[in-house]
Amino acid sequence: MNKNYYAILMAGGVGSRFWPVSTSDFPKQFHDMLGTGQTLIQCTFSRLAKIVPKENIFVLTNEKYNDLVLQQLPEVKQRQVVTEPAMRNTAPCILYAAMKIQKENSDAVMVVAPSDHWIEDENAFVENLQQSFTACSQNNILMTLGIQPTFANTGYGYIQYKKENNPIKEVTQFTEKPNYEKAKEFLNAGNYLWNAGIFIWSANSIISAFSEFQKEMTDLFEKGLDVYNTEEEEAFIEANYALAENISIDYAILEKAQNVYVLPATFDWNDLGTWGSLYDKLDKTDAGNAVVNAKVLAHEAKGNMIKTSKDKIVVVDGLEDYIIVDKEDVLLIYPKKKEQDIKEVLKKVKETYGEKYG
Repeated sequence: MNKNYYAILMAGGVGSRFWPVSTSDFPKQFHDMLGTGQTLIQCTFSRLAKIVPKENIFVLTNEKYNDLVLQQLPEVKQRQVVTEPAMRNTAPCILYAAMKIQKENSDAVMVVAPSDHWIEDENAFVENLQQSFTACSQNNILMTLGIQPTFANTGYGYIQYKKENNPIKEVTQFTEKPNYEKAKEFLNAGNYLWNAGIFIWSANSIISAFSEFQKEMTDLFEKGLDVYNTEEEEAFIEANYALAENISIDYAILEKAQNVYVLPATFDWNDLGTWGSLYDKLDKTDAGNAVVNAKVLAHEAKGNMIKTSKDKIVVVDGLEDYIIVDKEDVLLIYPKKKEQDIKEVLKKVKETYGEKYG
C-alpha cells in the first residue's frame, strides 16, 4: 500500500435532517443507519482503508466527538483524530489537516471524504480514487469526483466540465443547488455532474492554492507549523482556530482556482442526507415499506420509512409515505414529502421542550 496516500475523513456534522436519531450529542455518522451492523463512519473508514494505509486516515471532527471516534474506530490512534475547537465550515479544517499531513510527509496526496455517504461498489470507488491519486501526484491539480446525475435533483450542487475526450475533465464552473428548471437544463446539457464533496489533491497543491486565494487564513495556520504533530499543537489550535473565517472549501478555493479537474465517478452514490434518501437505498417490503430494526405488521400502509430500536413491534394501519422513527424519548411520525422541514421541527421541539432533545 502506498505510504504517500492519505485520507481526511470529515466527521464533524450534526445531520439534523435525520433527527430524532441524529442529535448534536450523537450525530448520524456514528449510527448504523442502514441496519448493516456497521455505523456510517465505520463503513467509510473500511472503504478508504482498501487504498490508504490505516495509520494515514485522519478523522476530522468536533472535539466533543473525539471519544466517539476512538470508540467506533479502534484502529485509529489519537494522533489521527484532528479536532476543531469551533465550528468553522470545511476550508479551515482542511487547511489545518493538510498542513499537519504535509509536515509529516511532503509527498502526500490525499482524499477528503465525507463520513456519512453510501457507496455500494467499493471496488469502483477504489479504482476512481487510484486514478485520481496518480493524476494528483504527477500534476499540480485539484480534483473532485463527480456523480453522474440520474434526474434533475435540486438538492445537490453541480459541476460543469469541458466536453473533452480525456477521462479526467477540466472544470468550468461549480453551481450551488439549482431550481428545478436549471437542474433540467444541466441534465440535458450532458456535461454536468453532482458535487459529492469528495476531493483529491497533493498536500503541496492544496496549500499552495490556499496561499494564493486565502492568504489571511494561510498566515494564521502557518504560525503553528513548528508545533504541528507535537504536544504544543493543541494549545495553538485552541487559541487560534476560532479566528479563521467560517467558509467552505468550495467558496474558499474551488470556485476561484483555475486548476480544478473532475473525474466522473463509476460508482453508485447517495449522500444519505435525509430520511427519504435512506428510504431510497433500503430494501422494501411488498408494500414498499423500508424497515430498519423493527418487526412490522402493516395493513393498508405503504411507502413508509420505519426505524426503531432492535426488534420493536410496530403496527401501522392506513399510513402512506410517512417517516416513523422511534427513539427512547422521541417518536416522529411525519410525512415524507415534508422531510426538508425536519430541521424546523427540531428547532421548535428544542424551543418548547429543551435543548436536550436536539
